[in-house]
Amino acid sequence: MRRIIFTLGVMALLAGCSSNKLPSDLDADERMKAAVEFFEKGKYFDAKTQFRILTLSYGGTTVADKAQFYLAECHFNLKEYILSAAEYERLIKLYPSSQYVDDAKYKLGLSYFELSPKYSLDQEYTQLAIQHFQEFLEEYHNSDLVSQVEKMLLETRNKLAHKKYSSAEQYRKMGEYRAAIIYYNMVLSDYYDTEYAAKAQYYVGECYRKQKEYSDSVREFALFIDKYPKHEWFPDAQEKLKQVERELQEAKEEQETVTVQEKLVEK
Repeated sequence: MRRIIFTLGVMALLAGCSSNKLPSDLDADERMKAAVEFFEKGKYFDAKTQFRILTLSYGGTTVADKAQFYLAECHFNLKEYILSAAEYERLIKLYPSSQYVDDAKYKLGLSYFELSPKYSLDQEYTQLAIQHFQEFLEEYHNSDLVSQVEKMLLETRNKLAHKKYSSAEQYRKMGEYRAAIIYYNMVLSDYYDTEYAAKAQYYVGECYRKQKEYSDSVREFALFIDKYPKHEWFPDAQEKLKQVERELQEAKEEQETVTVQEKLVEK
């Protein structure tokens, strides 16, 4: 029964090859050659059909991994990124020794990268892109694609950092400085290598200042100055540090005055 269903499935695929329908009696090499020609001409729908037939009919042959890879490539070039991700992952699982595995792992991450939405939306696909890019860098650190993957990895991390930073900004503007500090520190701990880290460091200092926690504010602005000497906010941070140090000194003097007065009252 399963063999009949399988045969009917293949026949249905053969019948759906559009105007570029091929003879049903082609062997694996002939069908592969025709499929690659479709692919190279940009006829991805027709190529996809042929590569699918090859993956179904010749799964145990020497052309199977190539057909699987090009099937994923067809989906990718048609911008069917969820499908391309599934097919690249299928290649990696079924043919771990294939010559196409490294490219498949790269394109798997790239498929999720293309699915990644703007920072304010759910970032599930961004997280998956990061996961697969990191795995690629760990396994293929000598690849010619490393610099490109690192660039895209940073872009995805910037997006996640932007999301956390945006939450921190909302709390800061509402005067919820404790909550803002928590989110700014998430940026600093999880996304220290992104463009939002320096801004988060600056505003941690400013949030402490707003709460009149001047010692903590001095520490955070001093950290900014130490870590980001080339940042455009560096002069502002220097001025803020001087301001907070003055405020800290004034607070200490005020506290000393209060203490003296309390002692006089006690006497």
